[in-house]
Amino acid sequence: MVDEIELLVRAGDGGDGVVSFRREKFIPFGGPDGGDGGVGGSVYLAVDTRLFSLSPLRYRKKLRAAGGVRGSGRQRTGKGGEDLVVAVPAGTLVYAGEAGERRLLADLVGEGESVRVARGGKGGLGNMHFATPVDQAPRRATRGAAGEELRLVLELRLVLDIGIVGRPNAGKSTLLGRLSHARPRVAPYPFTTTEPELGIGEVDFRPFVIGEIPGLIEGAHLGRGLGDLFLRHTERARVLLHMLDGTSDGLREELNSVNRELEQYNPALAAKPQVVAVNKVDLPQVQSRLEDIRRELKGLSPLLLVSAATGDGVGPLLRELADRLALTRAERRPPSLPVIRPRPLERRG
Repeated sequence: MVDEIELLVRAGDGGDGVVSFRREKFIPFGGPDGGDGGVGGSVYLAVDTRLFSLSPLRYRKKLRAAGGVRGSGRQRTGKGGEDLVVAVPAGTLVYAGEAGERRLLADLVGEGESVRVARGGKGGLGNMHFATPVDQAPRRATRGAAGEELRLVLELRLVLDIGIVGRPNAGKSTLLGRLSHARPRVAPYPFTTTEPELGIGEVDFRPFVIGEIPGLIEGAHLGRGLGDLFLRHTERARVLLHMLDGTSDGLREELNSVNRELEQYNPALAAKPQVVAVNKVDLPQVQSRLEDIRRELKGLSPLLLVSAATGDGVGPLLRELADRLALTRAERRPPSLPVIRPRPLERRG
């Protein structure tokens, strides 16, 4: 998954105005009739909910809209340049400037949202605008203005309903496959998942987006392992599903360790609703210590015991996630990031 790219965008230049005079039979003094140049096309970024990555823009480092056409005689204005509309996934943060020093322009999170990042240049004026009683036959026109040019950094923070977090090899990928129709890579070693995986779950015809975040280890917020690359995607998740490996010793410390990493990365993550599930309960060594697990994790309500491999307990877990998600949707909480509501796309006549 590509979740951060740099782009150079440039709007189209305005078309030039022209010098022209009306010369028709029986009209000896037609006067100046040079038309204006067309407006250059602008560059827009618009949300496309079918996208879940910035990959389509990986090799498009420069984006440019069409320029306006120069004017012509008979006071005809040149055709405006066509706008360039670039599709981006929901959850795209748009920054202006270099990666080291940048300012937020827009946070595109909803379907239909868009923002103009570069305005097209104005068209030049034809000589008909410069006629005066003193100069009735002006022979001057203006050139079209240059379109705006801007260097952008696009950063994707996935808009998730459910974000699955936990230590490496806790069975997150297997569980994602159980909860949805996703087919993530599964292997018996840590860090099988090297980028966020997405799937669509459904309960009572209510679909929701589930995302698996690569395994978090101690110091992930400082850049250890893969955590700091993908912790950003947990910021938009409505509910966190915390997966614990039932074969591990010290489940309470494992739970607290991952939660510390989340809080140290962004304190707002500690306030998110969280569902805890202990995985691999189908294994004999886990079955023999279920009572110990319940005592160790006493106070968690509910404590869900599941087996992603066999599907045991997955149904109640899916129902609990759907119920928690319904509660969060009913609440109106302030966003964790600044939101700029961009203007709608302009229409040209």
